[in-house]
Amino acid sequence: MKPISIAMLMAAALGAAPAWALEKGAAAPQFDLQGLEGAVKLAKLQGKVVYVDFWASWCGPCRQSFPWMNEMQAKYGAKGLQIVGVNVDANSADARQFLTTTPARFAIGFDPQGATPRSYGIKGMPSSVLIGPDGKVLLEHSGFREADRAELESKIQNALGAVK
Repeated sequence: MKPISIAMLMAAALGAAPAWALEKGAAAPQFDLQGLEGAVKLAKLQGKVVYVDFWASWCGPCRQSFPWMNEMQAKYGAKGLQIVGVNVDANSADARQFLTTTPARFAIGFDPQGATPRSYGIKGMPSSVLIGPDGKVLLEHSGFREADRAELESKIQNALGAVK
């Protein structure tokens, strides 16, 4: 009976959802992506508050979050905020088409293989992760609704208070 129980436990563990979703205080996984204007590397943003937003061209709520992220980048960029949009479309042409109608005034990186969202444990679009100046996760957020704006901005403001 024991060998069957162990085999069943192993099968259940292997089929389970990834256990590496980020927790508050965990080090944010590094990424180095091709972007619209060269490489987008998390390591180069050490010391800043980084809002990483995972998005796709087919994502309806992403069309609502981009104007808000543009506003946040303009309002807090000089205070140490850097927004990074990580696109997960398999074809970057789809992302570029999205950006013609919904422009981004922040860094965009392309991850057609999806390695970055996997390393962050992302399960849906859009999802965002707020990273402190020390490179540690402050917040994970799924979706984007009008009601999220004030709370997310408050979290950004609090994080910027830690920037030296």
